Amino acid sequence: MSVFEALQLMINFSGLIVAVLALVVSIIVLKDKK
Repeated sequence: MSVFEALQLMINFSGLIVAVLALVVSIIVLKDKK
């Protein structure tokens, strides 16, 4: 695996984490509004 491939994999993984965190936060906010 080259450095570029490893870097791209890390970027994709961090993007996935950000998406999951945003989903969790939005669910918590929606629950609080009710």
